[in-house]
Amino acid sequence: MVGITTNKVMKGPATVLFPIPTVLVTTGRENSKPNIITIAWTGVMNSEPPVVYVSVRSQGRYSYRLIKESGEYVINFPTAGQAKLVDYCGTVSGEQVDKFKETGLTPVPATYVKAPLIAECPVNLECKVRQVITLGSHDAFIADVLAVHYNEDILNEKGHPDLEKIRPYGYCLNEYRQMSDKLGSFGYSKKA
Repeated sequence: MVGITTNKVMKGPATVLFPIPTVLVTTGRENSKPNIITIAWTGVMNSEPPVVYVSVRSQGRYSYRLIKESGEYVINFPTAGQAKLVDYCGTVSGEQVDKFKETGLTPVPATYVKAPLIAECPVNLECKVRQVITLGSHDAFIADVLAVHYNEDILNEKGHPDLEKIRPYGYCLNEYRQMSDKLGSFGYSKKA
């Protein structure tokens, strides 16, 4: 396009997507204590069947080994009020620290997987790994969603999740940022 100028500055390749969800992933297997890991590299990969992923650094991560061995995990969505607990779970190793004990979070048995749900997190997804992709520093654990659990107090009168009650937040350039203002609903651009 002639006449259009920009003030863009090019930088090298980086993982600059924001915001990205901040979640607590729980892991567990037979005869071991459950663990919690903070993950910001997660997302949806398919809707039918529902498929999600978490990407975990393969070197020196206790949760990585637990997911790799069990083939299961639970994605737990915290609220903005739990950000400090989430940050803590991302700064200590579950090999040395019982994160449930230290944070006061409550493990609840899941329906289909050995990893527990976190009672205080308003939304929990039980996941069964279907594929692992080695990417370099991280492996992506692609998983089928076996069940979704909601705390009753975050559902609206129609039984749908109420984002005002959940208060989700994201990770942006090493900062936790709350997502709050509604901009529109799917298809609103076509309404007259």
